[in-house]
Amino acid sequence: MTTLAWCEDLGDRLLVVNANTSRRNALSPDFYRVLQQALELAAATPRIVAVIIRGEGNYFCAGGNLRLLAERRTLARADRLQKIEDLHDVVRAVLNCPKPVIAAVEGGAAGAGVSLAFACDFIIAEEASTFSIAYVKAGLVPDGGLTSTLSAQLPRALLMRMALLGEAVEARQLHELGAITQIVDTATTLDAAHALADRLAAGASGAQGSIKALVNHASHATLMEQMDAERDAMVDAIVSPEAVEGMSAFLEKRTPDFRQLRDRS
Repeated sequence: MTTLAWCEDLGDRLLVVNANTSRRNALSPDFYRVLQQALELAAATPRIVAVIIRGEGNYFCAGGNLRLLAERRTLARADRLQKIEDLHDVVRAVLNCPKPVIAAVEGGAAGAGVSLAFACDFIIAEEASTFSIAYVKAGLVPDGGLTSTLSAQLPRALLMRMALLGEAVEARQLHELGAITQIVDTATTLDAAHALADRLAAGASGAQGSIKALVNHASHATLMEQMDAERDAMVDAIVSPEAVEGMSAFLEKRTPDFRQLRDRS
């Protein structure tokens, strides 16, 4: 059977590759399985500080396979619900992973591929890449959390152009709006993703995980609830080995060495 995805352990990071190249890296159960296993490994392994997701070839992800989607019309409603929950489980796993997740986007992303990219904490994209959520052209609606994620990051008028008219948007425009982390030259997204992972590796990974959780919590919390969450996180952080090292380094006017804490774990 053809392998549609794999994961490489690169020491302090994991590289997850979607390799369904015959379908422009359309999502598949094989990719779901590999990605979820990688995220679970990252969460359980102190030395791993980041996960990078990329597509094999020159396209990040085309989303769902339309032929397979069409076949779902014959399924019972409960079975159709479960198929969508499979995608939503992957999106939730990316959001809930305590380690930063980086999307390295070449060529572009479409449909649920955009859901996957925007669930990540960082998006690095080729300048010529495009993002498309043209479900409406097939009589369908967005899933994978797209209407929530993009509503929080894009002007309503732009989102309506993308969702109601099915217009593709260039990565450059999304970057100018602050929705994409970095724009790079063609074929350099993976190098840029590794450079970003290097920056993360120099930091306090435990604190990074807590910050990610707080940012995600803020999207559905009231101000009072968010302040309580920040209080609880700070109370725990201040007694952590990372805080001991970080505050000591600041007072001693030196660079903190968080890597040695992970090496001892």
